Amino acid sequence: MTSNANLHDATERARSGDAAWQDDVRQGVRHVRDLARLPLSPAERTAAEIAATRHKVRIPKTYLDLIDWNDPADPIRAQVIPSPDELVESEGELDDPIADHEFSPVPRLTHRHADRVLLFPTYQCAVYCRFCFRKETLTSIGRGYSREALEPAFAYIEAHPEIREVILTGGDPLSLPDKALAEIRGRIEAIAHVRLLRIHTRVPVALPSRITAGLVRSLQGRLMVSVVTHFNHAREITDATEQACRTLRQGGFVLLNQSVLLKGVNDTVEALEELCRELMYRLGVKPYYLHHGDLARGMAHRRTTIAEGQALAAALRQRLSGICNPVYVLDLPDGGGKVPIGPGYVEGRDGEAWRIRGQDGAVRVYREVVGAPFSQYKY
Repeated sequence: MTSNANLHDATERARSGDAAWQDDVRQGVRHVRDLARLPLSPAERTAAEIAATRHKVRIPKTYLDLIDWNDPADPIRAQVIPSPDELVESEGELDDPIADHEFSPVPRLTHRHADRVLLFPTYQCAVYCRFCFRKETLTSIGRGYSREALEPAFAYIEAHPEIREVILTGGDPLSLPDKALAEIRGRIEAIAHVRLLRIHTRVPVALPSRITAGLVRSLQGRLMVSVVTHFNHAREITDATEQACRTLRQGGFVLLNQSVLLKGVNDTVEALEELCRELMYRLGVKPYYLHHGDLARGMAHRRTTIAEGQALAAALRQRLSGICNPVYVLDLPDGGGKVPIGPGYVEGRDGEAWRIRGQDGAVRVYREVVGAPFSQYKY
């Protein structure tokens, strides 16, 4: 009787957890028409509705509730409420900024780097960010998850033993049901040469109630699992996101974060410093990448210059410990991949003497001292 009672309690808790996050989605913004009930001026609402036709709109209630509607420059608002500025396209902006499609040998898979692939189990998200570099794909492709749709991708992974990592992206993989996640994880871990499952997700930020014990169990198995979150501002760190990250950590997952440098959202050293400290010290999430804004259409108003980003990265290195510092990167168009573009500290060299600028701004000479190889010694 006790065992049955415990099973019943566990089932009820799982059901209530599922209901919580599903209610969160239903009570938020799911359609363009839902913008009508937000505290926007008539002019703002009209512009937002036009912009939302270019890129899907979805905001869970929990994330929507973080917005300070009295602040037109609120950093949460800037990330999810459609803006008329999105309708202004600049020369050089691209539909596919990092060449996902060019490096897609089979549907739902991108193979840009030898040892890892991107797998797209869904093209749907829990929240649609206005700055998304896949916004064109997510708006034009409405397909969700099916086992049949992923089989060509799984067959490709099986046929390429050099692949060590499978990165679930999309869309947001954690917007899928637990059963679907367990199926995907099981299918991937049956491929012997795959060592690590990486999940790129905004769910712990925008829909933290989705991070349940059942979700964690669906991802546990043979593979090492890394969850890469996407916090952009310290205002996104709440008691609920703290609990979500704790649940993931206790599940044995490695937690990393990648942020996007966004003008008017986090482009001050104070904003980035607070974000990086709270990620590491409060959430136990390592700041991993700080992305320069991709060339997504209609996003010029949110991109900084690279020089501005380098100055911010240099200031962070002076203020934060190494474990709290992200790497400032640019994901090059045409499939060039992510490259570090942070500040340089090497001023020059003369043979074995290197001139290197320290954190205090002073340039010092560092002389290399290197011994002969062991093979040259006589015994």
